Amino acid sequence: MTIPDSTYMMENGSIELPCTPEEEARIIQELISKAESNLKQGNLYYVISNRWFMDWQRYIRKPLGAYPFNEHATESLPSLLTNSANRPGPIDNSDIIIREADSGDDDPQLLRTLEEGRDYVLVPQEVWEKLSEWYKGGPALPRKMISVGDAKQLSVEVFPLCLNLFDARDKSHKALRLSKKASLHELYTIVCRLKEIAPEKAHIWDYFDKRKHTKLVASNQTLEDSNLQMDQDILLEVQPEGSLPSGFGFDSTGNDLALVPVEPLRSSVTIAGGPTLSNGFSTGYSSNAYQGSSLNSSYGDMEDGYDSLRPASKGERGGLAGLSNLGNTCFMNSALQCLVHTPPLVEYFLQDYTDEINRQNPLGMHGELALAFGELLRKLWSSGRTPVAPRAFKGKLGRFAPQFSGYNQHDSQELLAFLLDGLHEDLNRVKQKPYFETKDSDGRPDEEVANELWRYHRARNDSVIVDICQGQYKSTLVCPDCNKISITFDPFMYLSLPLPSTVTKTMTVTVFYSDGSGLPMPYTVTVLKHGYIKDLAQALEIACCLRIDEYLLLAEVYDHRVFRYFENPTEILNSVKDDEHIVAYRLPKRVAQLTRLEISHRCIIDSSKASERKLFLTPLVTFLEDPHNGADIDFAVHKVLAPLRRKAFISSAPGLKDGAENGSPLETIEVPMNSCTIQFGREGQSMECIDPVGNSSMELTFHLCLTDERGTNCRPVTKDTVIEPVRMQKVILDWTEKEYELYDASYLKDLPEVHKSGLTVKKTKQEAISLFSCLEAFLKEEPLGPDDMWYCPRCKEHRQASKKLDLWRLPDILVFHLKRFSYSRWLKNKLDTFVNFPIHNLDLSKYVKSMDLSESSHVYELYAISNHYGGLGGGHYTAYCKLIDDDRWYHFDDSHVSPVAESDIKTSAAYVLFYRRVKAQQNGVVGGSFQCHRSS
Repeated sequence: MTIPDSTYMMENGSIELPCTPEEEARIIQELISKAESNLKQGNLYYVISNRWFMDWQRYIRKPLGAYPFNEHATESLPSLLTNSANRPGPIDNSDIIIREADSGDDDPQLLRTLEEGRDYVLVPQEVWEKLSEWYKGGPALPRKMISVGDAKQLSVEVFPLCLNLFDARDKSHKALRLSKKASLHELYTIVCRLKEIAPEKAHIWDYFDKRKHTKLVASNQTLEDSNLQMDQDILLEVQPEGSLPSGFGFDSTGNDLALVPVEPLRSSVTIAGGPTLSNGFSTGYSSNAYQGSSLNSSYGDMEDGYDSLRPASKGERGGLAGLSNLGNTCFMNSALQCLVHTPPLVEYFLQDYTDEINRQNPLGMHGELALAFGELLRKLWSSGRTPVAPRAFKGKLGRFAPQFSGYNQHDSQELLAFLLDGLHEDLNRVKQKPYFETKDSDGRPDEEVANELWRYHRARNDSVIVDICQGQYKSTLVCPDCNKISITFDPFMYLSLPLPSTVTKTMTVTVFYSDGSGLPMPYTVTVLKHGYIKDLAQALEIACCLRIDEYLLLAEVYDHRVFRYFENPTEILNSVKDDEHIVAYRLPKRVAQLTRLEISHRCIIDSSKASERKLFLTPLVTFLEDPHNGADIDFAVHKVLAPLRRKAFISSAPGLKDGAENGSPLETIEVPMNSCTIQFGREGQSMECIDPVGNSSMELTFHLCLTDERGTNCRPVTKDTVIEPVRMQKVILDWTEKEYELYDASYLKDLPEVHKSGLTVKKTKQEAISLFSCLEAFLKEEPLGPDDMWYCPRCKEHRQASKKLDLWRLPDILVFHLKRFSYSRWLKNKLDTFVNFPIHNLDLSKYVKSMDLSESSHVYELYAISNHYGGLGGGHYTAYCKLIDDDRWYHFDDSHVSPVAESDIKTSAAYVLFYRRVKAQQNGVVGGSFQCHRSS
């Protein structure tokens, strides 16, 4: 039974509701806007299954594109426009929670694998209350807003911290769930209430990995600041009767295991997808706390108790320790292993770098990130293979970069970029940065300009990171109008290389005549796999012999309506999915002065119920010249449908005989380039507009109605209906028995999909590309995008200039980022293309344009790789790293470390490549020392 829009079926019968779908959409949008304007810590948000939420958006027939918590759902937006208008049932969150039988908990818990936008959405409390009032259901899953990081970014804590309480008395376990912003005092209160013990008798320990670490002293310090991790153990010990009290409620400074900082609860908030917990951090010490050897009291990770700044040395077989996965932290572990196996960084951080810490740099992290990284590197290079849990480092990371807090999967390259920049600012030897006014090149020699800008850069940026990781490239911009040339020289930390595709793909598009001069015809053309909409349009123009006074308007058809027009020629073809249906309408170039007419088709669902109709067939697009009334629309519809008239009604048409149709309905034609043999009708004659049989000029031929943008409000078209001068007019054509008799609708049915993989050619091994071709694609000249226009100082206008990059100065450590991930509004994609990269003797001499003969060697060897396996929204990161002293490669997969043959490190998972310069004086011998310039 279909429930009408205005009612909702409850257990006790049908209840009238005051809201139409349009009113529901309006009310919810207003509530969302109100909540957005009042974001603050402590606000409640509710988790709703995306499956139910999408059903509701289909019902209101309005995807809330501006909805801040549904940004990832844009991939599924076409499905929102289904013709089903049934009201969804009660809110159902059963697909995103752990079943009670599995969880053993009265409080329903979310599945840990959920991703915001894909599996759930977050709605403000007011929205939840309104939806719950309308639809009932549940269960309710409230979550609080908190603030994360030093910047106090607002975030919804979707996954509160879960701690496993281990009672030393009876060995029992109990799961506790608290906000990571809860204090240790709150933790003690909950535990003591649960176990019915006096607070002064309780002692709770950080019991990570079933090992006592730090005693947690009841204070205002947060669980986050205490480095407590998701799902880790905490140990409860109860003081026996008659023993001395432990000093509950004080800072226990007499206890050398107590946490030093005592800090009030701080606030913060964000709408983050997935678990938003960070690993915790400690902020209760001042910068001078680093001067002594008491750092172990500030770092939950520093259990070894040695001075982290005292010069150290590599332990025997050092560098073979893995990193524990703290929950989706493989991306961090992969990037860290590559960095801690970078020879000059190992040399630097094993020495005393105290004097280089810049605590006053406003762009840095007060030296804390550098200290945390240095401490972690020392542990990994100390003797032994025991895995290290980077809890303190992750805490620092979450504090200074909240985007990496929590336990979601992230991008190892994005983390690497943050770390290199953060380490540089923490170790910048320049305390007061001088100001330089850059000068235009003005025809000066490139060497002079490049050296000048490099001196300016080094005068403001002087650190071990700049010493070894920063190079310089030349950027040349040319104005397309006045030919003004602008040359700049900019520093770089790494090179992000595109993956040029040598593989083309076929795309099938059905072309329609807007003037009714021919039948619709599918064309299959070949385009670059990673080209643009303009490339597809150009291929179709050649295939369908487009006239000089025409252009093609491409559109996606979904559920018998035009879902979107492709009017941006620079939109990437990856935004078009293989299973979509694309059409192209041939329109006159002067259409800008005409009214575009979009025609959708509707039929009766049940002949006994004439009022029940649905959309069918493919929409048509034509144009109106100076329309005045309904008769003009009627004539345009009649004209565009003319090619579909059945033979019995077009016998008088000139040039048409038996079998004169242009192929079978929607038969795909492989079109060779420059072929213009496809024409409508026999002998290339055009179909003329023929007055319908028995048509009177006083009556309209068709049952038409004007409709709005969403196709919901219909107004019947009569001969005297006044047509307003608008750019786009939408109408619905109701098919009756007469239309079925006159026209062959089969030409408008069953659009082919854009691409059927496996049907056109046999799948072959994907063609490999070289690292050099990626580098050349990065350096090649290309026009700037329309959103990245350059301001020409001569034209005094923004211009779409051409840009050319050249390498000028190369660093000792050269990092290549292979851009495997692409993102657009409609699609997220990963390229698994195999890139063939050299392991030894990567010679970049021909790409370096500097003529400075004193420049070091441009030959490099590979020493580390960050790998990514799997697809988007998941996958797994590992690292291959070479121990230079042993001349052997190892595979670092979180805590697991194993040898790997050099011949096995080249895979299609390679994501970030780390090269080190081969010194010229070595005469081809790999190795050598790296000098890090220190301040005197």
